[in-house]
Amino acid sequence: MFRSVRIITSSLLTGVGPLRVAQPMPVHALRNLDPFILLHHAGPQRFDASGGVHRIDPHPHRGFEPVTFVYRGSVHHKDSLGNSGIIHGGEVQWITGGSGIIHSEGPTEELQQSGGEIELIQLWVNLPASDKMCVPSYQELHNSTIPVVRINDNQLTLRVISGEVMSHKGPAKTRSSVTTAMGSFTSELDAELVLPGNETLALYVLNGALIVNGEHRVERHQLVVFNNDGTRIHLASESSGDLLLLGGEPLREPIAQYGPFVMNTDDEIQQALVDYRDGKMGTLED
Repeated sequence: MFRSVRIITSSLLTGVGPLRVAQPMPVHALRNLDPFILLHHAGPQRFDASGGVHRIDPHPHRGFEPVTFVYRGSVHHKDSLGNSGIIHGGEVQWITGGSGIIHSEGPTEELQQSGGEIELIQLWVNLPASDKMCVPSYQELHNSTIPVVRINDNQLTLRVISGEVMSHKGPAKTRSSVTTAMGSFTSELDAELVLPGNETLALYVLNGALIVNGEHRVERHQLVVFNNDGTRIHLASESSGDLLLLGGEPLREPIAQYGPFVMNTDDEIQQALVDYRDGKMGTLED
């Protein structure tokens, strides 16, 4: 049985630092997709050589996991734990904010000097209440460690980042049951997929267009969310493109959010503000 479509959302357009961003969640029709809180799709955006592109200034996170999937270009990350790393197209940085981390990111120095294109997604994954104040951490997931699922002679490729897709397990270490995969498809795509049995299941289309289950057209900057009533979906396309697959188990816990803090109560948010002000999340000079 195919998993039926619950909703298809279109993106709000906004800006984050130097990047133009599409936001299909949260929107009015979909405040969150438990355990996912926010999805920002930046680019594709071209930067001129020596154009003086600014990084996103140091900022804090607590209570969730900000995950960056780089589709094109290269990104330099620095944080208050002392990490400094570069990820390229097809690679991912997985930050566990936990009790608090300060980080900054932006185009690498090489990209700024030579010019080039960036396209990425930042996804916020909620942490369970029991892990909200865990020790923060940082993972870099490079191409050499990411398994690739190839479907119908590469009509669809899925780079499995976390969880398991068609017997391929992603390298990310997560605090909850979360499946993520970066995908690309050709204009000849016509495939039936058996996808993770997660209660929450969604696909975001970065570019191109997909026909889902033979009747729903999902285009650039749209997120399709499935009901939990089947084990398969059918995908077809008329153009090439890229996607992000999301699966997870709902936490079913209250959410209190203020800016870069995601907790369970307003009192916890107020404490996060105090702790950040008092330097308890560390420091970072960019």
